Amino acid sequence: MSDNIYQNLEQLGGATVLPDDPKTAILESVQNPQADVDYVVRFTAPEFTSLCPMTAQPDFAHLVIDYIPDQLLVESKSLKLFLGAFRNHGAFHEDCTVSIARRLIDEINPKWLRIGGYWYPRGGIPIDVFYAFGEVPKGVWLPEQGVAGYRGRG
Repeated sequence: MSDNIYQNLEQLGGATVLPDDPKTAILESVQNPQADVDYVVRFTAPEFTSLCPMTAQPDFAHLVIDYIPDQLLVESKSLKLFLGAFRNHGAFHEDCTVSIARRLIDEINPKWLRIGGYWYPRGGIPIDVFYAFGEVPKGVWLPEQGVAGYRGRG
């Protein structure tokens, strides 16, 4: 392979600091070496955390991000650091979930993307947030996200 598609990555393979704010976190991307085929990429973040903007209490979610890449792939370590930047960020569940999707869309311009934010209850009410962008290309196998709705202790 004469062209190294990974040469511009700055975070992978080295020491990194968790960003203080998702707005300043760097999302990196690489060329998709399989851009001639439609396929689904899934990232699962079962321990996502952010803060309530009113009380500063922690909020927890199980995120599932699916996308069909076009020319770019998101680099996974940069995604992990971006998601980790929400740990001290105050925003409502809806804002966190949709902001993550929109930032990914801006960075990699996928053919299609969806995010499921399965938030754990606070105040007795779980909030699930779903966002989708684009149309699923014909013939792509799209698995269910597989996260059960909240049932409580039963």
